[in-house]
Amino acid sequence: MKTEMLIRVGAFLGAFAVLAVAELLAPRRRLSTSKARRWFANLTLVALNPLSVALIFPILPIGLALFASEHSWGLLNQVALPYWIEVVIGVVLLDLAVYTQHVLHHAIPALWRLHMVHHADLDFDMTTGLRFHPIEIIVSIAIKLAAVAALGASPLAVLIFEVALNTSAMFNHSNLNIPQRVDRILRLLVVTPDMHRVHHSVIIRETNSNYGFNLPWWDRLFGTYKAQPAKGHTDMTIGLAQFRDPRKLSLPRLLILPFVGDPGRVPINRH
Repeated sequence: MKTEMLIRVGAFLGAFAVLAVAELLAPRRRLSTSKARRWFANLTLVALNPLSVALIFPILPIGLALFASEHSWGLLNQVALPYWIEVVIGVVLLDLAVYTQHVLHHAIPALWRLHMVHHADLDFDMTTGLRFHPIEIIVSIAIKLAAVAALGASPLAVLIFEVALNTSAMFNHSNLNIPQRVDRILRLLVVTPDMHRVHHSVIIRETNSNYGFNLPWWDRLFGTYKAQPAKGHTDMTIGLAQFRDPRKLSLPRLLILPFVGDPGRVPINRH
């Protein structure tokens, strides 16, 4: 388990450093609000979230995967497959589970209230991909644990998925200018910043699209894919219509936002 933690923390810090520099060197959009204020709030949430998870859950996904493997829990532990195929299937199905979870956070009003903290960011950069309310993280871990147990995903598949999810969340939220010809090819394999940025548009029909985090295929398969924002990437408005004052999006306000904030028009339920 120590090795797992070293891999996860190392991958996170490495991706964070690379993307932070890349955003400075080749930004896609000009930021509209104070970066220092936003990063303080977003990164403090990052620090709070592992604490909230540790207080609630006695076991985490990789530990549960080991337990499931030892006790033959889950679908993949009931069939005989080459190990590498089992790992690939586990990673892909866990990614489908996260796509489904993301859709549910837009469809169920109580979950949408939690998810508003993520969408209320008035700019879009790598820290947006880390900006989640502690209660949403708890819900997400519970869903992930259920998926790991039901699938019987191998510990290696879970480790690969967790590292990929953390890295891709920062990458596909980054304010990184990728040439369009490269982006067109890259988004066939992974969710790119231009692809996911559409999901953070203030226009609800665009918010209700591009839910993928790692793999881009689910949006195309289930009809939630939108190639480009109507106003273009440099002119589109990021965030939610009901939260436009950056002074009202400080860390204390973000923590109480799900309980007192206006949910606006929940994308799927109202459209």
